[in-house]
Amino acid sequence: MKKRIAGLSALMLLVVLLLAACSQSNEPAHTDAASLASIDKPVEINVFAQQDTSIDLKTNDFTRLLENKFNVKFNWDIISMDGAKEKRQISLASGDFPDAYILTAYIDQFTQSDLLKYGKQSVFLPLNELIEQYAPNIKAAMEKDPKLRALNTAPDGNIYGLVAYSECFHCSYPNKMWVNTKWLQRLGLDMPKTTDEFKEMLRAFKQNDPNGNGLLDEVPLSGSTEDFGVHIVPYLMNGFIYDDDRNYLFMNNGKVDTAANKPQWKEGIAYIKSLYEEGLIDPGAFIQNAEALKKAGDNANADILGAAAAMHPAIFVSERTKDYAPLPPLAGPYASYATFASGGISPGAKFVITNKASKEAQIALIRMVDYMYTPEGQTLAQSGLEGVGWRKPAAGEVALGEGLEPKFATLIPIESTEQKNTGWSGMAHFYMPRDYRDSWVASKDIYAPDGYERRLIEATLLYEGHEPDEMFPVWNIWLDSARADEVGMLSTNLMNYIDQSMLQFITGNLDLDRDWDTYVSGLENMQVDRFIEIMQKAYDQNRPMH
Repeated sequence: MKKRIAGLSALMLLVVLLLAACSQSNEPAHTDAASLASIDKPVEINVFAQQDTSIDLKTNDFTRLLENKFNVKFNWDIISMDGAKEKRQISLASGDFPDAYILTAYIDQFTQSDLLKYGKQSVFLPLNELIEQYAPNIKAAMEKDPKLRALNTAPDGNIYGLVAYSECFHCSYPNKMWVNTKWLQRLGLDMPKTTDEFKEMLRAFKQNDPNGNGLLDEVPLSGSTEDFGVHIVPYLMNGFIYDDDRNYLFMNNGKVDTAANKPQWKEGIAYIKSLYEEGLIDPGAFIQNAEALKKAGDNANADILGAAAAMHPAIFVSERTKDYAPLPPLAGPYASYATFASGGISPGAKFVITNKASKEAQIALIRMVDYMYTPEGQTLAQSGLEGVGWRKPAAGEVALGEGLEPKFATLIPIESTEQKNTGWSGMAHFYMPRDYRDSWVASKDIYAPDGYERRLIEATLLYEGHEPDEMFPVWNIWLDSARADEVGMLSTNLMNYIDQSMLQFITGNLDLDRDWDTYVSGLENMQVDRFIEIMQKAYDQNRPMH
């Protein structure tokens, strides 16, 4: 009898717990937070993050807001943006990794191959049940948007991490070129339209003292090494052959191929090499970070930068963004392409929870991210406290989106150098669908402090439609998990080899005529055909969404 009573008691307890869990799954985010706040001792969470120079995560306003709202204490493993990918890889390979990674996608994030590899090894925890039970906003967003669900869901049905979902039109064409229009006016030049005219413009910038200081201190063209449109090669190469600035893949009648061994690729390198040999390209463009690039754009003694590759001009200049205008894709010998990136959403994950996290930490983490899936949470995360980083719209102000009611107005224009340490900036980009981005105030004057986003949209219209009719849709491709390790190794080796060889050809350490065939043989030895074969199969199995 005692055994039966004990069994019935256990069963009743299980039912109560299940009912409690079910009731939690339908609660709004603030109720979940309140339940955590009833715990006396904060939940300690170890988090790996890449810290922007304008932010101190340990004292940041939004960090403190989350700690108070969700009764947690962050133990940050903070790295700088420089070498972020390598530092992240070392962190994971050491075995002494944190409870979670919260990354900045445009600096570095986990690839889909990473997610499959570490998910299969149970290093990354599937988030499906956590989302089902504790994240109603994430769940609702995925039910509303099949594209969001597809980006986050691996072929085995598991969600091993969450993508940075920011439907950003101007990010769809990241590899833009910006030209100093004051210099054009002073020298009586028009915007170039062809690759040859672009070279002539750079020559004029170098030789004719457009900043008027009597010195030949001008830097005709520069860029940097990060992943937000600052590479100079793709913009220039797109006059010869399509450069996706990712895997160097292109499509031809449904067949995947590589651009990196084609005669047009060789001619594109020869063109870029000719610019370099004349001193028209800043050598730092191939090795410096965006901070170093911005030092050139913000040079105090004189205006020295003629043109720069970047998604937007505030990347390379602070106070003089108005002096730079977007240069449409150049007409080259074979093409006039623009690199396309499908809404600026890179596949992979900016957020994962590892097997180091306690159950309490897992729940707290998913609830915090769920909060950032609300307009309020996303705004506080990105821009910080109301009245510090953003404000409510004033009468007469208009939203970026036509016909939309304005909801938020920034107090920190993107060109501003003021540091307020209030939000997480790009690290906070979790869920910004188009209607959210378009609900921010944007002046009709594109050169006003709050007109910058509208200016970028107008700039991007110059690039829209210049992508090839067929593209390898890397943003929609999930590989077979059995091939994840192989593809990861092949891709890393091939991309490093292509990038390093291209730089050596441009700088003259390799001779295009003498060493080209050896370079192509090197691609073959590194199994470029096998890489293409796997990508072809993945393409056939994952036809692009429209």
